[in-house]
Amino acid sequence: MHGTGEPLSGDWWRDAVLYEVYIRSFSDANGDGVGDLPGLRSRLDHLADLGVDALWVTPFTTSPMADGGYDVADYRDVDPTFGSLDDARGLVADAHARGLKVVVDLVPNHTSSAHAWFTEALAAGPGSPARARYVFRDGRGPGGERPPNDWESVFGGLAWTRVPDGQWYLHLFDVTQPDLDWTNEEVRAEFRAILRFWLDLGVDGFRVDVAHGMVKRDGLPDVGAAGQHGLRHTRELPYWDQDGVHEIYRDWRKVLDTYRPPRVAVAEAWTTGADRTARYVRPDELHQAFNFHYLTAEWDAAALRAVITGSIAAMAPVGAPATWVLSNHDVTRHVTRYGGGATGLRRARAAALLTLALPGSVYLYQGEELGLPEVTDLPDEVLRDPTWARSGHTDRGRDGCRVPLPWDTGGSALGFGPDGSTPWLPQPADWAGLSVAAQSREHGSTLELYRAALRLRRESPELRSDTPLTWLDAGPEVLALRRGGFGCAVNLGAAPARMPASGVLLASGPYTVDGPDVVLPPDTAVWWRAG
Repeated sequence: MHGTGEPLSGDWWRDAVLYEVYIRSFSDANGDGVGDLPGLRSRLDHLADLGVDALWVTPFTTSPMADGGYDVADYRDVDPTFGSLDDARGLVADAHARGLKVVVDLVPNHTSSAHAWFTEALAAGPGSPARARYVFRDGRGPGGERPPNDWESVFGGLAWTRVPDGQWYLHLFDVTQPDLDWTNEEVRAEFRAILRFWLDLGVDGFRVDVAHGMVKRDGLPDVGAAGQHGLRHTRELPYWDQDGVHEIYRDWRKVLDTYRPPRVAVAEAWTTGADRTARYVRPDELHQAFNFHYLTAEWDAAALRAVITGSIAAMAPVGAPATWVLSNHDVTRHVTRYGGGATGLRRARAAALLTLALPGSVYLYQGEELGLPEVTDLPDEVLRDPTWARSGHTDRGRDGCRVPLPWDTGGSALGFGPDGSTPWLPQPADWAGLSVAAQSREHGSTLELYRAALRLRRESPELRSDTPLTWLDAGPEVLALRRGGFGCAVNLGAAPARMPASGVLLASGPYTVDGPDVVLPPDTAVWWRAG
């Protein structure tokens, strides 16, 4: 049971609920406006009380912070912004004492341009072993003045930057994030050592950033079309999801399996379909992969059912659990994606019950338990996402989903930091009413809904196992399923829907009972137990 320090079972990740901590925006202990490890440690009771099994923490390693820490300058130390290595050790110990696992972010596709390797590469020149760790190429055209190919950055603009000696280096992300060359054995050996460093420190696993991007197609061919930028893709590109990545993960799995209990790794892999995602979690590779096809599905019964069915079917042959996620630090919060306002919140609450009823593992994003919407009106001058600058101020980027959490109903930072401090992104004034303090013990609040749902999920054997999902016939606008004696129904239509569901356990909103039936209003979900 969480909060007691009792350890989770060996294959804990198969049905776990993991909570993403975007470290910059979770809790600020020292009042500098940026979240940190001591702040996170001070809030672990919130996660234990919420009922999650583990936390995934975004990068807190040494970084110039050009991309929120995803530009790593030293993989074996903690950036002073976030604390120290002792704070990291303390976080792991404190979390384990509460029965919580700790998964940390690993960024293997690229380093920071401030990394010692890249500084050495620039100084060493073309053809040097130091430069061979990265993707350096000669340019095309007279004097090599044009980039080596037509690839574009995820953040906008070219994916190549020229250095003073005339060569170009690849950066699929920001200019400060040069891509490593994973055909280089020195790179591979370094990351095996980095894995061991953090595993020896006590972490329970890794979230692998851009897991689908580390290998580029031989010859670095042109794409032949503009508009490539973005992590999502519906067509094949020569720098995403190349088959060569799987050799890397087989190598990593050997490292992970030397630890007892074995440690876990989850892939951030944007692919063209669930069958491609399943390749990352074959028995000798990683343990999980994020299900972005579920995250991007529309609020539509047929679309969601197709994604759920397809995801489970794709994972079955490789024996891996499906994963389910509604939001993260890279996408618009789902309250807003689902329509915003009261409608978006109703749908988000219903989606939470659907998600937590599905077989497999669930990833929550900080603040979704509060029903936080996207902040769409941040002033231009506070935006930090590199997408904003690289797009010529046409794409506002991801800052709207990264606004610091509200913990209290008052103070200059709503409890995110000490009173008198100023958060690195401004919080809307009305978030006081959405704070942890405001919603705790408030009957019907989104926080209390999540706490109740996670408690029931933890106490229900069917939901903490591989109990298969069976669809029930409830009409085209209703998703209804059973797992053993547990049932879940969601009305995604515009009219009330009837569902035979005695023994209601929990509902995302008001409903009525008519004889043996539950009458579900639109955008409402209900859990029940048969018999």
